[in-house]
Amino acid sequence: MKIVILESPYAGDVHRNALYARECMLDSLKRNEAPMVSHLLYTQCLNDLIPDERERGINAGLTWGKVAEKTIVYTDYGISKGMQYGIDNAIENGREVEYRKILENDKT
Repeated sequence: MKIVILESPYAGDVHRNALYARECMLDSLKRNEAPMVSHLLYTQCLNDLIPDERERGINAGLTWGKVAEKTIVYTDYGISKGMQYGIDNAIENGREVEYRKILENDKT
């Protein structure tokens, strides 16, 4: 299995975005990848609306980038500021970035 970081939206429509992130995680697992979906994991104990907690979660997720082989960006709902931050981090650290869509056109 390849170790990967997943980027998908979280803020905004949190309920929809959390469901979508789970779909992305399943898609990644089906591709024989071991995904880190930090925005699903860390928001279970950190409040994404509190800036220092959000930053702590983002930094913890980016730390996983040191061992990840690739960053996968799921773009069905666009690219958020947080996602772009993760993409920029991957590029700065020489990690491959791959873009994917998983939803049917009528769902986007």
